[in-house]
Amino acid sequence: MDKKVTAEGKVSSAKSLAVKILENHLVSGKMVKGEEIAITIDQTLTQDTTGTMVYLEFEALGLPRVKTKRSVAYVDHNTLQTGFENADDHRFIQTAAAKYGIYFSRPGNGICHQVHLERFTIPGQTLLGSDSHTPTAGAMGMLAIGAGGMDVAVAMGGGPYYLNMPRVVNVKLKGRLQPWVSAKDIILELLARLSVKGGVGKIFEYSGEGLQDLSVPERATITNMGAELGATTSLFPSDEVTREFLKAQEREADWQPLAADEGAVYDEKIEIDLAALEPLVACPHSPDQIAKVRELPPTKVNQVCIGSCTNSSAADLLKVAAILKGKTIPPEVSLVISPGSRQVLTMLAEKGALAEMIKAGARILECACGPCIGMGQAPASGAVSLRTFNRNFYGRSGTTSAGVYLCSPEVAAVSALTGEITDPRSYGSELIKIMLPEKMLINDNMIVPPVPAEAGETVELVKGPNIKAFPQNKKLPETLSGSVLLLMEDNITTDHIMPSPANLLPLRSNIPALANYCLAPVDQDFPARAKERGGGFLVAGENYGQGSSREHAALAPLYLGIKGVMALSFARIHKANLLNSGILPLTFMKKEDYSRLQRDDELVIEDLRQQIKDGDTLVIQNKTKGYSFQVKLEASARQIQVLLAGGLLAYTKAQV
Repeated sequence: MDKKVTAEGKVSSAKSLAVKILENHLVSGKMVKGEEIAITIDQTLTQDTTGTMVYLEFEALGLPRVKTKRSVAYVDHNTLQTGFENADDHRFIQTAAAKYGIYFSRPGNGICHQVHLERFTIPGQTLLGSDSHTPTAGAMGMLAIGAGGMDVAVAMGGGPYYLNMPRVVNVKLKGRLQPWVSAKDIILELLARLSVKGGVGKIFEYSGEGLQDLSVPERATITNMGAELGATTSLFPSDEVTREFLKAQEREADWQPLAADEGAVYDEKIEIDLAALEPLVACPHSPDQIAKVRELPPTKVNQVCIGSCTNSSAADLLKVAAILKGKTIPPEVSLVISPGSRQVLTMLAEKGALAEMIKAGARILECACGPCIGMGQAPASGAVSLRTFNRNFYGRSGTTSAGVYLCSPEVAAVSALTGEITDPRSYGSELIKIMLPEKMLINDNMIVPPVPAEAGETVELVKGPNIKAFPQNKKLPETLSGSVLLLMEDNITTDHIMPSPANLLPLRSNIPALANYCLAPVDQDFPARAKERGGGFLVAGENYGQGSSREHAALAPLYLGIKGVMALSFARIHKANLLNSGILPLTFMKKEDYSRLQRDDELVIEDLRQQIKDGDTLVIQNKTKGYSFQVKLEASARQIQVLLAGGLLAYTKAQV
């Protein structure tokens, strides 16, 4: 990264922690903001709704074994087995793990991010995961990035991961949190300041005196929801707090001290006075619609959900149990709790906390993602659901008429008792203190380690009838034409593009079936129209593709013949998934060109391959209206070759 001149006029080469880890893993490129760099990946993770595609892609690469230091396959999303599809996916993933040398975390062992934090995260290493909340591991000084499945498959094969050099933002935490204010309120405060677009192209690196009071699980809440800022990742130093956590996990040997240099240079700086924070909520239907709990109008609660990869640690749930102890949830409130891992659930049982929650009227769910991804516990029509989760996008809960609010476990537990969204400070002036044991309950018998390579050679990949081949693009043609199939507004999420309620999640391994629901929340007639016209173009506003890393949001449009997406701006992971699928992600140069287009306009891009080779500006002809306009194809030289080849798989196979 470039050296900078300090206020005193001296050149500073002091580096942030993010820059130091990136430098240690740099393969190619210059660490200049916006320039493409390539880094080696030490670890990968997948989960079951993205994992089947990853392992189908890895199989297509033709490599016999993963080349990472460690790769882990988790089953934590599709655990509600109402048909054969999910069980078939799990069996396929387990056979792929055995064949290719991957750890397999069995159903019931826990949510990937919680388990990875407990058992596999290593400070100073890099992690690439096919889940947008992979940055959770940044709580322990690991540079962890969410990505599309094809990028993860390439990384498992030993290929580097490419990204544009992010801006590094220092978030300085000063002071101490007041009673009943938590780590969740810190990240909600950042979302209030910056919005869901405010972190695009950035790494958030935390420092300051406020760190000393934040445990690893609390730091993980912040790094987890950094994904909602659109950030590349978030990062805490590896300090004595980290060491104590690893020691309790019997992994102290994995610890090393890591921090930014004294006087490190950052691209931006943000300061948060922890003492000035108060309990916050994110109101429907976006994580950045932040309000102070005390300023909300009286809001009755029908459902409270506590858990998810954001707030399902032992520390979180022991607090909840302490609040609920000796009390009863009112009959008009449904309280459900999902522990983040089997380790957490076992500890709750041993300490009697599980019994306290059950006696209070809580329903205990499996150690899995569950309601956070719409897998069960859909609220009643028009209900208010208060959740400790990370996303409250429209319809994600499974009930489009419900209003979903996001909050801390403290707000959730107290509100479950009062029956309305309540400032927990009214519960008492002193914060309930939780003392975690010096040693956690370690039992890895639900993690299947890799078999030796020679044994893996004989393993057969078992694919059920619902597992279909993923669509592959062809080489980019000289001329691209098609009609505008759909016009969309700002902040279209991957939940809009490829919805995943409980009835559709089992189809994640079946793109042809899943494509029938593509963009249905925006226009239910879109899939049929796309098929009838043989594909075409999509048009959208700002931040298109925010949210989940699911590459299905690119694969389903590819199956429907989508040739390009024109938007005012793109979310990072989705843009990469479009490029990897060979779909053109095109950015409007003028906002009026976005406003001028209408559905059914016939568009043509002539001399496409040559235009792409000549520069980053493409001319599109609107044949219907008789005018031309320009768009940007913001892609590196490597990404251009990926597009020309018809996608990352074709490009990588040629390289191999």
